[in-house]
Amino acid sequence: MNRTTLSLIAGAAALTAVTGFAALTTPDAAPTDDTARTAARLPVERTSLLCPSPSTSDLAETTYTSFTPATKGTENKGSAELTPAQPESDASEEQQKPGKPVLEPEQPGKQATGDVSGGEAPALIGTAEGRFAPGWTVQQTTEVAAGTGRGLQGVTCTAPDTEFWFPGSSTSAERTDYVHLTNPDDSAAVVDIELYGKDGALKSTVGEGITVPAHSSEPVLLSTLTDEQQTNVTVHVVVRSGRVGAAVQALDDELGGDWLAASTDPAGSLIIPGIPKDATAVRLVAFAPGDTDADLNVRLASPTGLITPAGHETLHVKGDMTAAVDLGDITRGEPGSLVLTPTDRSVPVVAAVRVLRGKGDAQESAFVPAARPVGTRATAVGNTPRTTTLSLTAPEGTAKVKVTASPAADGGSPASKTFTIKSGTTQTITPPTPDGVKGTYALTIEPETDTPVYATRTLTAKDNAFTTQTLPDDRGMVAVPEAEEDLAVLQK
Repeated sequence: MNRTTLSLIAGAAALTAVTGFAALTTPDAAPTDDTARTAARLPVERTSLLCPSPSTSDLAETTYTSFTPATKGTENKGSAELTPAQPESDASEEQQKPGKPVLEPEQPGKQATGDVSGGEAPALIGTAEGRFAPGWTVQQTTEVAAGTGRGLQGVTCTAPDTEFWFPGSSTSAERTDYVHLTNPDDSAAVVDIELYGKDGALKSTVGEGITVPAHSSEPVLLSTLTDEQQTNVTVHVVVRSGRVGAAVQALDDELGGDWLAASTDPAGSLIIPGIPKDATAVRLVAFAPGDTDADLNVRLASPTGLITPAGHETLHVKGDMTAAVDLGDITRGEPGSLVLTPTDRSVPVVAAVRVLRGKGDAQESAFVPAARPVGTRATAVGNTPRTTTLSLTAPEGTAKVKVTASPAADGGSPASKTFTIKSGTTQTITPPTPDGVKGTYALTIEPETDTPVYATRTLTAKDNAFTTQTLPDDRGMVAVPEAEEDLAVLQK
């Protein structure tokens, strides 16, 4: 019994160290009220983040922005750094040495930035420990002046995982979509990439058993995995062994480009938050894993409440097939969030939207996947007073949300403001800015009520270029029962 107890505790501790987020539970004992009362939320002690290679364009300018919110209960020690991914196999002894860090934050509560010019910039592997780990967030933002994928491309660097869903991808002739796979570990990862179109799985043999060497990143061009050209494709990344970070870079010949982050896990109901008010075209793409069809109610959480878009009241998604519907300018000059719920029985689905802004040759595109709620706290970095829009939605009830702006990279004093988001609405807010701000700064979003809140942050550049990131919980805290109570439960 002692050996079993120690193994369970060690396993949970290792999970916390690797992913930065874990809850210690027992396999054969349901939690009791006493256990819930003794559980404590403590800061994570180690976090890993992975950033894909930003661009191959010589006209690309990339900025990395790092921020860790100041968190109570952390020790004074710790560090964080982002270093280039470098494969250990097939490399010289000199190449195998750790690369020079691209970014090393100096202290929590203050942003750090780093810039890379031109193409062929490497993917980055990041590790934060001690006081830098809780809520560590890194934003990668690239501006491409011209060519395929022109415009603003942004992605929040992600934690490694073993499964990812990307509805909204494409293998059509006008799109150049890559799925970037980054392996942070000391051994190779083996990955399968499955593609699903309007009629089901797309034929592919080269998508199976893709090896991603240790400490390296592999961009895989989706059109090389199948001969079928389809406009709307769902990509399923499954890791057979190891862990990877994954993101899809969607580059269009005419409509610019952006990163497509993974949808939240398959669920019966989904929220796609923060569709801009000036969206000129919105395309919803959904996929139902398995053989069971899904029927979804489609509603828009507008600034005044939930509405049903005329002509698009429901969406039928056949099992193992990708469904897509063009919703046009559904927001009609007001910000909104899509609320997808089952019409009858609940069937798990994943979903995302492609958003267009501008008209004619000035059109630009971005993607918003179905999101997880903010949870305890979410963090957005790389903001400026004139280019940042924050969107909040509370589909299930009225919520109060505290938004705090950190000191900028070049100084300033923090500022906070609390907003009330009425039930079933989406509100675009002007976030507070640090006093005396000159550069970029970070925002933290903290719900003050139990009602689920969903958030996005949109960055805008010249010529309608924009990028949008969802803002889920920043994984800063972990629920850990007190040791004495945990041991007592395990020994029953």
